[in-house]
Amino acid sequence: MTTIGTPRQEAPPEAPPYRWRWAALFVILAAEVMDLLDAMVTNIASPTIRAELGGSAAVIQWLGAAYTLSMAVGLITGGRLGDIFGRKRMFLIGAIGFTVGSLFCAIAQGPELLIGARVVQGLFGAVMLPQGLGMIKEMFPPKEMQAAFGMFGPIMGLSSVGGPILAGWLITADFFGTGWRMIFLINLPLGLAAVLCGLRFLPEWRSSHPLKLDFGGMVLASVAGFLIIFPLVQGREHDWPLWSFLMIGASVVVFAVFGWYESRKAKAGGDPLIVPSLFRKRAFTGGLVTGLVFFSGMIGFSLVFNLYTQIGLGYSTLKAGLAMVPWSLGMVVGFGIAQPLQKYGRKLLHGGTLLMAFGVLAILVTLNISGIGVTPWQLTPALLVTGVGMGMLMAPFFDIVLAGVEQHETGSASGTLTAIQQLGSAFGVALLGTVFFGMLGGSVATATDDVAPKLRSELAAVQVTGPAQDRIVTGLRDCGHDRAVAKDQAEVPASCTRLESDARAAATSPQAGAAIQKAVVTAGADAGKEGFGIAMKMILWVVTGMLLLTFLVAFLLPEHAREDEAAGH
Repeated sequence: MTTIGTPRQEAPPEAPPYRWRWAALFVILAAEVMDLLDAMVTNIASPTIRAELGGSAAVIQWLGAAYTLSMAVGLITGGRLGDIFGRKRMFLIGAIGFTVGSLFCAIAQGPELLIGARVVQGLFGAVMLPQGLGMIKEMFPPKEMQAAFGMFGPIMGLSSVGGPILAGWLITADFFGTGWRMIFLINLPLGLAAVLCGLRFLPEWRSSHPLKLDFGGMVLASVAGFLIIFPLVQGREHDWPLWSFLMIGASVVVFAVFGWYESRKAKAGGDPLIVPSLFRKRAFTGGLVTGLVFFSGMIGFSLVFNLYTQIGLGYSTLKAGLAMVPWSLGMVVGFGIAQPLQKYGRKLLHGGTLLMAFGVLAILVTLNISGIGVTPWQLTPALLVTGVGMGMLMAPFFDIVLAGVEQHETGSASGTLTAIQQLGSAFGVALLGTVFFGMLGGSVATATDDVAPKLRSELAAVQVTGPAQDRIVTGLRDCGHDRAVAKDQAEVPASCTRLESDARAAATSPQAGAAIQKAVVTAGADAGKEGFGIAMKMILWVVTGMLLLTFLVAFLLPEHAREDEAAGH
């Protein structure tokens, strides 16, 4: 490989591509898999972890938030470190630190220690991940670069679905009595393999221009990232207090100061953390906006759909994970379809977006037809179509965004683009989670009204009429609402305790008591499933709107990643 002399100097066309580029790509993708798995597994394992280690309900939130927050804060700096010290070196340091952080997670004896270890994972992940995109640009010739970047889509899909399945299986299997700790221990062989293979196959590269780390920019970017990610992660859990909006407002101010500082540093001939010239590139700025909107919708939808299948429909962890397998398989198919169509560039991305929107609407139709008894098999066709669309969308995305980035800008571009994915993920979880939980109480209450006639009929059959019947029906409505909006699902609301008391008081015999109990439990379960379904359908409409917005903002991207593709097309 040749190193760059000036921003305009490229490797000569006759220079052979890096020999081990495909092996190196799989090392990079392995790191991506480790990150995505660890971002997802605690969503499934957190109740089990809390039961063993103790702590408040906030522990469940922070097991994921600590990882997301620390990674998002460190990504921009992590990308720039690769430009300064070499991408291979920083990738290996990140992989080693991530693996050690996983070990600390596995041996943690208290919730505070585990959350601290998650921070370590996130910070070293922020050093490791951005190097991959930069190395792909160095290793692959333009024609192969499309396929290389396109593989990120299927890998992201398989990992996001495989994470919950793997976590559920490992916890259930309880290998060697490790329980939930195995979800972190499994990173040890993966991390070791990534380090050893990275030493063998990753290319050496360092800028010929001696760069310096921008400490001022690093501090400003970290503070700005924290100020926006923290309230997005925690604000919903605290019903959006004033401080959450003040922090978001402050983040805008700090980002503005950061932009001014970076521009001033560049004009003075320094080495800014984010190269200002990036924002004069249409593909990069358009990619940031498109990525923010798209990842917000997709990550937010994944979380809500997982809650809907597990809590609403009562699927087991493993069954809920398996229900999403068609989505992942669809992404692989979409990636395969997209490869010979890469010359269409933005049109391919637009086509994938519309196909995704069609698939999401198909999920909505499936829920309307199948109702509360919907099965994974009934969801399969719609999820498969959605996955195919996502694979077609993701295949050209990274190539279009990064094709015009110069070698000396790659670290900044990779870190910033990866940070936008994290920001979009946090925003999507906050937005769709707020909409979903905000609707859930009212939806369950409405669904209770729908099942009330049948419940009254069953109560009347065992001589429960008049005020006693009214108290039970009203109590079921209140109990369903309060359970749906409860911050801690393990806590029994007072309305549910009153309902249980009213049901016992209405019984005139043991047989009548059993019949009342059965009728109330059945009505409550049906109302809960229907209420979750109502809220899920609203989320599907919101996701469809976000995909249509993705379609529109994608016009900010150039039609093709490269001029030669435009000429060929």
